[in-house]
Amino acid sequence: MTEDRIAAAEIVGIFEALAQTTRLEAYRLLLRYLPYGLPAGDIARLLAVPHNTLSTHIAHLERAGLVLGRREGRSVIYAANSSKLGHVLTTMLTDLGASLDDLTLAAPAFPQKRPKSASKRVRNVLFLCSGNAARSILAEAILNREGGDRFRAFSAGSRPAERPDPVGVELLSSLGYDTREFRSKSWKEFTKPDAPRMDFVITLCDDICEQPCGPWPRNALLAHWGVADPAMAKGDDAQKRAAFMEAYRRLGARLTAFVNLPFESLDRAALKSRLADIATMEGATELAVNNAA
Repeated sequence: MTEDRIAAAEIVGIFEALAQTTRLEAYRLLLRYLPYGLPAGDIARLLAVPHNTLSTHIAHLERAGLVLGRREGRSVIYAANSSKLGHVLTTMLTDLGASLDDLTLAAPAFPQKRPKSASKRVRNVLFLCSGNAARSILAEAILNREGGDRFRAFSAGSRPAERPDPVGVELLSSLGYDTREFRSKSWKEFTKPDAPRMDFVITLCDDICEQPCGPWPRNALLAHWGVADPAMAKGDDAQKRAAFMEAYRRLGARLTAFVNLPFESLDRAALKSRLADIATMEGATELAVNNAA
């Protein structure tokens, strides 16, 4: 009985730790980065939360055994302990007379170093929206930072605005991005003979999804990751900033999943399927979900 009470208390603690939006998002983010982990500063930036707020939530997850941490120099690297939640799910499924045969319960050595890619090829990704003022600018910024030397991101629009939305630029600046070079531009710039050759063309705006977007290379993979336009948010400055933060989080989730795909081991069909899976992540527009089906 004592073991049952301890087990029950631990299960309650785990679910209580995840029953808060920021903690749940942090845990899901770290799951996408298994087995490598992320520095605390990167977690805070990708979730767009203050560092001191994140520290409180990470400490809560650590106490529940859901997150492991290790200091490396001046940084603390955190990784999700997937085995902890896995054991809880297995216990509950056993109570139901079921099982989860493909669940991996063994905790990986923490944290593993990300191996250097054998291929030195840089993959070019173009994000498209109608105005190239909000979502595509956010996506370009996130991928150029998260993709390291493996990706190079660009953005453009079918009807470019005069300039990027200042609310989005302010948000990126507050999160440590260099925003000096951002500008709204036409997708036609990327159809010129001397333009970078795109490996991926990803639309983020439902309005542009089904429009012809130029003579992209035959091998370019196309995907539609529709999310709500934060520039259309109504209300005061605080509400508009909140809308941009929401869009930033949605795009950040998709792009952390994207950069962690095992590109070298996926054929074209499998990669296209993974892009479709990413398109349906939380916050997807109805068109994005339907296109991925």
